[in-house]
Amino acid sequence: MKAMILAAGKGTRVRPITHLMPKPMIPILEKPVMEFLVELLRQHGVDRIMINTSHLADQIESYFRDGHQWGVKIGFSFEGRFVNGQPVGEALGSAGGLRKIQDFSGFFDETFVVLCGDALIDLDISEVIRFHKSKRSIATIVLRQVPWEEVSSYGVVVTDNNGLITAFQEKPAQSEALSNTINTGIYVFEPDIFDFIPSGHAYDIGGDLFPSLVKAKVPFYGVVRDFQWVDIGKAPDLWLAIQKVLNDEIRGFQVPGEEIIPGVWTGLNVKIDLENTRISPPVYIGSSTEISPGVTIVGPTSIGSGCFLSSGCVVEQSVIFDYTHLSSQAKVRKGMVCGPYWITADGDSIDMESAQLSWLIGDSRSAARELKPEEDLIIQELRQSELEI
Repeated sequence: MKAMILAAGKGTRVRPITHLMPKPMIPILEKPVMEFLVELLRQHGVDRIMINTSHLADQIESYFRDGHQWGVKIGFSFEGRFVNGQPVGEALGSAGGLRKIQDFSGFFDETFVVLCGDALIDLDISEVIRFHKSKRSIATIVLRQVPWEEVSSYGVVVTDNNGLITAFQEKPAQSEALSNTINTGIYVFEPDIFDFIPSGHAYDIGGDLFPSLVKAKVPFYGVVRDFQWVDIGKAPDLWLAIQKVLNDEIRGFQVPGEEIIPGVWTGLNVKIDLENTRISPPVYIGSSTEISPGVTIVGPTSIGSGCFLSSGCVVEQSVIFDYTHLSSQAKVRKGMVCGPYWITADGDSIDMESAQLSWLIGDSRSAARELKPEEDLIIQELRQSELEI
């Protein structure tokens, strides 16, 4: 069976993380979120997968390649152009990306699944396909309910008692939403869907295609399913997802590495003095990371590979990405550090390089140095401010 994973978006709501990596490559304890989707599809017999790429496409394509390591076949469709010899992403919209592939080769010649590449799910895809076929639907959306205050972030769906979709609103204001049943970004389509998708320009599934299906009154269904759906739509969602993973609140997720003491997992080649490190589980530490004596780590915390944490620093309920250096003065509480960016659990961020604070939080592959007197003064001022880093 065939599928499409949508991976061409810029991930604007997850910035600044997506300045450095495409949204589907954001790791959950060292594993890109889209890898979980590839594994799920394979479990349900979906073994031919197309992925559209655009923003930072090379990262996705070089990681997944032809898919053989997951027991599937993967192909890519790049959306963009070359400027001065460099690829520049120009996404065609989710439906436009499907249309480009179909115009090129007619790949979608049977019932196929479409997934957004930015959510951690455990959906029974086979069951949804059976529902889709039983209704002889041209398109089926997997639905779920969310609190009313969250509806403006999603496509809102109204169905009749049989599941036939009678109205679709793409990210309406809460006051205008017709329901709190929302589109999860998981679809089953028939090839006939391309009768409703024009060629040659950007076209969106939620904003353009679905309203046109409602208007045409074709067999277009929604099915509400109770399944685990961890959406990485915004930076705070990522922080919360990793908190849940480490707290064992995500079904079927096994923390990688070796459990060196209860609730503390590490990858290979980790240097840590447990007797002289204050560490409160649950904590994950990636491979080749060095934790100096005198560091304090309070879980749930995830620390990436190749990091260096200097004596005296504190990391509490936080996510530290690969190759991060934390100086002895750094205090990261309920936040994330990704490259030069320090990000709060609420999504606010500071570019440490632009703020000339890379000596406080920087890249572990560059040489650390002693603080200058004026930098010591800055530290004292920061300590007295509301911002804690």
